[in-house]
Amino acid sequence: MKKKRAIPHTYVIVFFIIIFSAILTWFVPGGEFNRETFTLPDGTTQEIIVKDSFHYTDNVPQTWELFSAFFKGFVKQSNIIVFILLIGGAFWIMNDSKAIDVGIFSFLKKTKKIEHIKLFRFLGIENIIITLIMIMFSIFGAVFGMSEETIAFVIIFVPLALSMGYDSIVGVNLCFVAAALGFAGALLNPFTIGIAQGLSGIPLFTGIEYRFFIWIVLNLVGIIYVLRYAKKIKKNPKSSLVYEDDNKNWRSKEHIDAENLKYYTPFSAWIVYGFISVVLVVFSFIYNQTTLSIGNSSTTMPIIPLLAGLFIITNPFVLKKSVHFFILNILIFTIFFLIVGVMGYGWYVMEIATLFFVMGLASGIANNKSPNTITKLFLDGVKDIASAALIVGLAGGIIIVLQEGKIIDTILYSISQSMKSMGKVGSIGIMYLIQTFINIIIPSGSAKAALTMPIMAPFSDLIGISRQATVVAFQFGDGFTNMITPTSGVLIGVLGVAKIPYEKWVKWVTPFIIILVILGFLLLIPTVLMDLNGFELINN
Repeated sequence: MKKKRAIPHTYVIVFFIIIFSAILTWFVPGGEFNRETFTLPDGTTQEIIVKDSFHYTDNVPQTWELFSAFFKGFVKQSNIIVFILLIGGAFWIMNDSKAIDVGIFSFLKKTKKIEHIKLFRFLGIENIIITLIMIMFSIFGAVFGMSEETIAFVIIFVPLALSMGYDSIVGVNLCFVAAALGFAGALLNPFTIGIAQGLSGIPLFTGIEYRFFIWIVLNLVGIIYVLRYAKKIKKNPKSSLVYEDDNKNWRSKEHIDAENLKYYTPFSAWIVYGFISVVLVVFSFIYNQTTLSIGNSSTTMPIIPLLAGLFIITNPFVLKKSVHFFILNILIFTIFFLIVGVMGYGWYVMEIATLFFVMGLASGIANNKSPNTITKLFLDGVKDIASAALIVGLAGGIIIVLQEGKIIDTILYSISQSMKSMGKVGSIGIMYLIQTFINIIIPSGSAKAALTMPIMAPFSDLIGISRQATVVAFQFGDGFTNMITPTSGVLIGVLGVAKIPYEKWVKWVTPFIIILVILGFLLLIPTVLMDLNGFELINN
């Protein structure tokens, strides 16, 4: 019997990509653009390329440096690595209470009660659940660029998907892929659309009408694709690429009989409730008004006092029922405050990780665990999630090698020259391919905007393409391949938390990416052939 060929480990795949990147530094000429500082819409600064400033330099072939790239990759991605470790530890403390199991059981039980409604039965209650969750996260991605935050939600949605009879891939689709679709079809994302339009010299968030159409089309295609896959797995769970992985990593874990669980509320839960309530009251006085920014518009309201009031009012009822529901309520309000923090106070991974860390501690104390037990649970969670954190740092070494080899600018300059002598449709297609290719090397949307838009925007004027169309090409190129590129710390982190091998994810997502890439090109054609609002040419 022929021996089955072993699939390379994710670490092995990333390591060989680093070696390949190092080999490129020996053959690709070195080159650099001059750069200047540009002020972004949020007041921060970003280095941008000076037009027509490319010049060749000596390349720096990488040899032993590919090993030091591991260390530098860890340093570069340290914020996401620490974020993953804190999230893993915090949720392990929460999971010890079995609160999430109770929540999933209660959620599925309630959905069964409305299946008797003819419309819901026709559409399928689980199809409705998947659709609504994906739309919600897509909105988050389209409006405020949710990306890193999805790592935390994977721990919630993978068990939910498995409990509904699906697999971990469906769980990842519910939050990460949905947010990525919103990111690609961004409406008001300040990290991509805001920066790209600002660098292109066009009014912020113009052209939103056509981008809204784009967002609808992308989500329609994406949700249908996921629903078809979910239906296939529901019918035959063993057809899943990760069936054995899910059995080993998720289904084999101890679960509770939530229906026969003994519900109780220790006195420590009431203490936690009182302490958090006092803290929220204090913060309500300090931050009595919050300005929530959505794209180029904003609204000011007493959102923190409102959330504090809801927390204080609702929790006595859930505490009387069980500590499990109190911990779930803490999780729900943690998510609410995460949204407020991101949209109102510019939170990033440090603040979000801190918020979830506090959530984990509060859950452990409410469940009447001793300090030593909470510490042990936290360390167990960190140990369980460590491989996901380590692969993020390893993948960061790819970018380090290319940067220190001084070949990124050369690659960008060389492929940008390929647009010459092309027609409008051909040129916008080449721009799209360039942005897609660069995203594999530089997955950061803001960094890529700063790198490419100062070149692409003026060039579009010369060939009669609106700068807005160039922004859309950047938008698509930046969005779709975020779901497959190994240099994306977010993707690698998500897969690590979900315990999905990278090679199996690539096998599943590649057909989907191909569909999206082709769809993106078709959606670009109207931007150069039709008279769309916000896509006017700039007069020279």
